[in-house]
Amino acid sequence: MAYDKQALIDQLGTLTIMELADLIDGLKETWGVTAAVAAGPAAGPAAAAEEEKTEFDVVLVDAGASKINVIKEIRAITGLGLKEAKDMSEKGGALKEGISKDEAEKIKAQLEAAGAKVELK
Repeated sequence: MAYDKQALIDQLGTLTIMELADLIDGLKETWGVTAAVAAGPAAGPAAAAEEEKTEFDVVLVDAGASKINVIKEIRAITGLGLKEAKDMSEKGGALKEGISKDEAEKIKAQLEAAGAKVELK
C-alpha cells in the first residue's frame, strides 16, 4: 500500500491538540507501544559522572542585607583581607572551588546563617 507522505503530514497539521491526543492513544492501543525516550550511549556515562560528582564550588549569589556579617564569614573562609572580602561580597562569584561536598555544605550553611544567598555547583 503506497502512501503520500506530504499529504499525511498536511492532514496531521490540520488536527487540533485534542484530535492528536486521541490519535496517539489509538496508535498506542492498536500497536501496543508507548512514547518513551531511548537513552543513547552518551547519556549513560554523562548521567553517571554527574551522580558521582565529588568536587563542588561554593558560589556567592548575594550578600544580603547584613553585609558585615557576610564579609566576616568570607574572610574566615577564604583568608582574604578586608577590602578583598568586601569586593567579593559586592561582586559575588566563587569563594571556594573543587572542595568536598561536606566542606561545601558547611561553608554554605555558614554564609546563609550570616544572611547570604549561596549556591553549590
